[in-house]
Amino acid sequence: MKLGALSISLAVKDLQASQAFYEALGFEYFAGNAEENWLILKNEDDQVVGLFQGMFDRNMLTFNPGWDNCANNLESFTDIRELYRSLKKAGIEPEGQIDENSRGPASFMLFDPDNNPILIDQHR
Repeated sequence: MKLGALSISLAVKDLQASQAFYEALGFEYFAGNAEENWLILKNEDDQVVGLFQGMFDRNMLTFNPGWDNCANNLESFTDIRELYRSLKKAGIEPEGQIDENSRGPASFMLFDPDNNPILIDQHR
């Protein structure tokens, strides 16, 4: 199953303090908007950390079907609707409904056995 690029999305209390901390670890601004309380940082190993102030109540893993770790479009990828159907068939019930007849951007959540959230978020 190709889930796409993996990043961690952190629910932070102070966006500027978190940005400074992760920059000290070698991460640099990659995308986002501090005025909207979110930033995406990336290091030289293409590891991605999303900082989100006031948007989520806890940290989560995020997978982006259709993207590599630099947010470049992949030529071929597993569409989120196919992932959704495969997970349901495997007995994993995604949270949130997506229109399986639609195309383009969509998202849904999963929770692992320890109730850790996993966001599947397709942007294209």
